[in-house]
Amino acid sequence: MRVTDLHVDVLCKLLEHPGAKWGAEDKDGVFDATPDRLKQGGIGLQVFALYVPDTIPSCPESVFHAAELFWSEVLSVKGMKLIRRAKDLEAARQEGEIGALFSLEGVDSLQGQLWTLRLLYRLGLRLLGPTWNHANWACDGATEPRGGGFTKAGRQLVTECESLGILIDVSHLSDRGFWELAERARRPFFASHSNARSIKDNPRNLTDEQIQAIIAAQGIIGLTFVPWFISAHEPVTIDNVLRHVEHVCALGGAEHLSFGSDFDGITRHVQGLEHPGCYSNLTEALLKRYPEKLVSDMLGETAFRFFLKNLPN
Repeated sequence: MRVTDLHVDVLCKLLEHPGAKWGAEDKDGVFDATPDRLKQGGIGLQVFALYVPDTIPSCPESVFHAAELFWSEVLSVKGMKLIRRAKDLEAARQEGEIGALFSLEGVDSLQGQLWTLRLLYRLGLRLLGPTWNHANWACDGATEPRGGGFTKAGRQLVTECESLGILIDVSHLSDRGFWELAERARRPFFASHSNARSIKDNPRNLTDEQIQAIIAAQGIIGLTFVPWFISAHEPVTIDNVLRHVEHVCALGGAEHLSFGSDFDGITRHVQGLEHPGCYSNLTEALLKRYPEKLVSDMLGETAFRFFLKNLPN
């Protein structure tokens, strides 16, 4: 089964570790997600999120430096194929390559200048989460105390994204921001790495109503392997992940479910899901509970079809 993973933070690690080489042997153990582990895990499509950490200046230069790293470190690896259009997805599959989708997690560094967004689009950007957990010039994040929604500039950002063909990721939005987007969006939106708040109460997780809104919008939900979004009790296991799968399915979301690991963005891991090469453990656990066709959809085909339908032609 070919896997689609909606979120890894390899680009952030590359920013934090100058000189690290993603395509080379990872002797220092910098990365969770390496090319070999992606192949080992059967990854057919991987979303690479660009998040500028607090240790790096928040400015366009930092974003474009990370974009250059995406091109020089990720896309230079043999067997990786940049996905810009729907036809690229089909080509990557036919050629047995791993599709690489470029995402931006937080628009802080764009500093409200939409020309930077348009230039990033030309560099391959196709997915965008407007903020991380805090507030920025566009909107409030999931843990921002005031719980605001989108600013005027943020609404312009959404309009520009939809005009370009950039899909909006709601995983880090505040609740108010989520509902403002759900009301304004003219295209499907998605959550790249969030779980069910009814199972684990965390502001980064989705309420039942939000899950149903994503389903109604023909979006997808990437359940994540962040332990503290899964369970309050350690150790966190694959069985704990399956509780979130069951809950989304009970809400009618079986055909909208995917996974977004957040590998390289976490310091603790689910037992048996320490890196992409461990996806076979999740596959085995899912097959004990669900039909093979549905497991294949959850692991990769649902997200593949979502992007095939919604990326530019």
